[in-house]
Amino acid sequence: MGRYQPAILGGLFIGVISGLPFISIINACCCAGVIAGGVLVTYLLQQNSPVPVATSEAAIQGLLAGVIGGIVMTLITAALASVIAGPAMLDQIRDQIAGNSDLPPEMRDTMMRLLTGTNMMVLGVLVWVPMYAVFSMAGALLGLAFFRKKTPPPAAPPPMTPQM
Repeated sequence: MGRYQPAILGGLFIGVISGLPFISIINACCCAGVIAGGVLVTYLLQQNSPVPVATSEAAIQGLLAGVIGGIVMTLITAALASVIAGPAMLDQIRDQIAGNSDLPPEMRDTMMRLLTGTNMMVLGVLVWVPMYAVFSMAGALLGLAFFRKKTPPPAAPPPMTPQM
């Protein structure tokens, strides 16, 4: 877990920020919570390294954090939806779809099948995970601008002693 600990912690941060009601509004501003999770990944990477973090390492860890965050967010959202407003809200949406005469019957049936719990989770993963991965990677690369350690100047060559 040591090498991927920054990605796991960043992913948990992203998932919790994105999955909890009212706090998730942070993501309305250009996925700010997801980008902040990527920046957190770079910060944690640099704190654990005496040398500057490689750009590729930050990008990979940020990408992984986004994947973890998307999955965690989907699980939290599904759990909260089933407890808070899930059944009543899904019934209302199903009634609207069933009562819409503008939709062809095949489309109505497809939409009704998509509104089951498992299908909603799969759809959420297919939509959110790639998007979160990209934005988290962008945040990790942005974090390099803030937290990357400067490379020390090269050591001065030793003084030359005259030969006689």
